This record gives sequence, structure tokens and C-alpha cells, in this order.
Amino acid sequence: MLKINIICIGKIKENYLKEALSEYSKRLSKYCNLNIIELPDSPLPEKLNLSIENQIKDIESSSIINHIPKDSFKICLDLQGKSYSSEQFAKFLNDIQLTNSSISFIIGGSLGVNDNLKNLCNEKISFSKMTFPHQLMRVFLLEQIFRSFKINNNEKYHH
Repeated sequence: MLKINIICIGKIKENYLKEALSEYSKRLSKYCNLNIIELPDSPLPEKLNLSIENQIKDIESSSIINHIPKDSFKICLDLQGKSYSSEQFAKFLNDIQLTNSSISFIIGGSLGVNDNLKNLCNEKISFSKMTFPHQLMRVFLLEQIFRSFKINNNEKYHH
């Protein structure tokens, strides 16, 4: 069974997001082994400058890199990444499964990830040109992964 890792910065505090993640995790258990790895976020100072932003991105990105399974196909969520329709995303995930047994999705913190981490990834994808809270992106991502399995298995999606 395919192993899917979601490696992300920060803890989910809002109950409504926890409930959504729990629901999609339960639905996905039929299709894959899901592993969500929450890493601590760095506290943001009141006054940010480029140097401090880069330091925080470096710390958080290093933490993410240390948690990526070695044999995993790495996908970074990035505003500059490639956009997919749900059907294209389903085909993309299906194609990856032909040669990989593990996929790791990476969601950086509120400042994003550094170029070193982006360059380690096999693919960078974008859900939108809009910026969303990274906690909410987890829900979007799990929903789209679930939808992909439904599409790839020719099953109806009732939501």
C-alpha cells in the first residue's frame, strides 16, 4: 500500500481543522498509509527583516529535510509550483505510484521553505496563486489526495 507523508510546520490549534483532518485521514486509510509529521514552527519576531526571515526558513527547512524518508518522492507545496486540475493531479499521483511506494508532501511554515529544500524536491505544486494559511492547506491537500484516489478507482465522490 502506498505510504503518504505530510511533513508540515506548526501544530493545528483550531478544532474545526482538526476534525476535517481526522475525517480525511479516516477516509484515506482505505487507500494508503497516511503519516502526518508536524514539526515545530519558529516564533516570529514582531519586526521581520530579510535576514531573520531567511534564518527562520533555514531552521524550519532543515527540520523538514531531516524528516523526509530517503526513498520518498518529494513534492513541495509552493506558490511558484505547477498547477493541476483534480483529474491531472490524480493522474500525477497514479504515475508516481508506478515507481515509488512513498510520497512526501511538504508544507512549509508561514514564511515558506528555503531554496535548498525546494531543490531537493522532485516536484513543486501550487493549489492557487492565492496565499492560504498553512494549516488550512493540510485540509486542502488531504481532500485532493482523497479525491485523486476516488478518481483513480473510478469511484463516485459524494461531497
